[in-house]
Amino acid sequence: MYAIVDIAGKQFKVTKDQSIFIPKMEGESGASVTFDQVLLVDNDGKVNIGTPQVKGAKVSGKILEHVKGDKVLVFKKKRRKGYKKLNGHRQDFTKVQIEKISSK
Repeated sequence: MYAIVDIAGKQFKVTKDQSIFIPKMEGESGASVTFDQVLLVDNDGKVNIGTPQVKGAKVSGKILEHVKGDKVLVFKKKRRKGYKKLNGHRQDFTKVQIEKISSK
């Protein structure tokens, strides 16, 4: 059984007991969260597609920790002008473990 869930404008394919990294969200470690914007649910070959969301379907999970992603380097240069700029950025993520997928 799997589901496709819309979390913070991004779509994730999730299964039970899977850990995913989503954009940072509020909540303490160990807190439970539910996602109700479920776009598709597949229950052993029986596919239920939402228009745009599946009514009554929910995905519940538990926040494991808040982490930072890998560093992304942003380098800017203008040739023959002596202009060089280097910036770094680390995105904040929340690690969530999916506990239950319920459809209706």
